[in-house]
Amino acid sequence: MPVSAPSPPRLQSPFIQRPINFTPSTFSARNLRSPATTYPRIKAELDPNTVVAISVGVASVALGIGIPVFYETQIDNAAKRENTQPCFPCNGTGAQKCRLCVGSGNVTVELGGGEKEVSNCINCDGAGSLTCTTCQGSGVQPRYLDRREFKDDD
Repeated sequence: MPVSAPSPPRLQSPFIQRPINFTPSTFSARNLRSPATTYPRIKAELDPNTVVAISVGVASVALGIGIPVFYETQIDNAAKRENTQPCFPCNGTGAQKCRLCVGSGNVTVELGGGEKEVSNCINCDGAGSLTCTTCQGSGVQPRYLDRREFKDDD
């Protein structure tokens, strides 16, 4: 009675359209990369939730890279432009009217019994105005990041 050779193993998967047959000739050096060799096609089943998840991931990465790049280019472009906008609080004068003496330089205090005492304003030292705290007296409206003073407290 003739002895038959065992059949080669077969790999089956729900993702592969046709089963892969393993035979000894498949692994020979001659057939390893021959043009006649065909590769199995892989099925990819994408449901709508997977497509949405991938799209959100790609959009998140794009925004995570795009927003900082946008801000950097805006900062670089702003640094190249001349800033000539007059300061809003002081109207470009560099000084603001003192709020305590309302610009007069003197403070009047009623002591009672009809008596009044007039003295120099302690806030502005009698000048009637203070250096603008927004533009530091330059009269030019600072840009957003120029208004902050970043200190390293370490």
